[in-house]
Amino acid sequence: MESIKEIYKIGKGPSSSHTMGPRSAAEKFKAKNNNAATFEVTLYGSLAATGKGHMTDVAILDVLGKERCTIHWRANIVLPQHPNGMLFEAFDSEHNLLDRWTTFSIGGGDISDSGKRLDKKQIYHHSKMSTILNWCKDNGITFWEYVQMHEDSDLYDYLNEVWKVMKEAVERGLDTEGVLPGGLKLQRRASSFFIKGNGLQGSMQRRAMTFAYALAVAEENASGGTIVTAPTCGSSGVLPAVFYLSQKAYHFSDTKILRALATAGLIGNLIKTNASISGAEVGCQGEIGSACCMAAGASTQLFGGTVQQIEYAASMGMEHFLGLTCDPVCGMVQIPCIERNAYAATRAIDSNVYAILTDGVHRVSFDRVIEAMKLTGRDLPSLYKETAEGGLAYLMGGKG
Repeated sequence: MESIKEIYKIGKGPSSSHTMGPRSAAEKFKAKNNNAATFEVTLYGSLAATGKGHMTDVAILDVLGKERCTIHWRANIVLPQHPNGMLFEAFDSEHNLLDRWTTFSIGGGDISDSGKRLDKKQIYHHSKMSTILNWCKDNGITFWEYVQMHEDSDLYDYLNEVWKVMKEAVERGLDTEGVLPGGLKLQRRASSFFIKGNGLQGSMQRRAMTFAYALAVAEENASGGTIVTAPTCGSSGVLPAVFYLSQKAYHFSDTKILRALATAGLIGNLIKTNASISGAEVGCQGEIGSACCMAAGASTQLFGGTVQQIEYAASMGMEHFLGLTCDPVCGMVQIPCIERNAYAATRAIDSNVYAILTDGVHRVSFDRVIEAMKLTGRDLPSLYKETAEGGLAYLMGGKG
């Protein structure tokens, strides 16, 4: 498996596949054709179907320039390699074709000309949870120590920056009020949840704060703010919410949080390697389900869980999101995406508590759950995979 740094990418929302990936592709094409007079970009499939709601055009035009770039939307054409296809073309002043490039945004901010996950540098010896779990048990080490053994020496410097950006997104989101951009006219709720939550006590207050922190980051993402993919933009509020609550309510140190980030990254890496984190490929189970999985396992580590209990919590984090569709109303990462971040954060905490109350022994392993997610995603009709044509998006009639 590749570095967990590939799981945590710092950038602007609202979508790793629809915003960060196309922006990266546009930057690469521009660097190669900087002397071009004009550009044309054709978006296919899912990118075209929900691109406007996901601010795909804004990301591309910000790089190539509004005055010299034209975008064509071809939602009815799905290229065979991947649902998120892009064709970039560069022209001279007389509109002679200088260069053309077809590539695909494959999730998590990554692009690939083949539509498949790129063969980046593989630094882990194992690619299955069962193998890693047994190796850790045999050698008496934790998951974060396993990660530390395989990553470069700058791992914690990188994770420290990731944690810094996550905290800043929570705090900005709590302070910001008003309406989110786009036609839904959706009011931000994080600030009011935070204020109301402060008036509660005990477990009710902690749950309200978890909601507030997750909403804060998800709303920042929806407005195009700077966030961290964990593992995607659309699910970027789950992990920060759980960790921010853990630090505020239970006083975990930054060192403990960074180690938890390492474990969460390992879990996300396993999902990415053995299934997918792309909503366009496997539905929202690959985004919100994966984020819940990561947060569940990592928070179990924070509270002293064994590696078996961590694996169990991570399994539950995905198991109860199997089949979750990607159905953004009006193609925006707002309804039901923002609410799902808050819900998944609390489900992660519940998985942690449940796992710690057990001895970690259970019937359905993490690897089997992830395989089930992959198969379920493959069998989902395309209208439930980030096209804004099925589920809630269909029932809402695109009007919110």
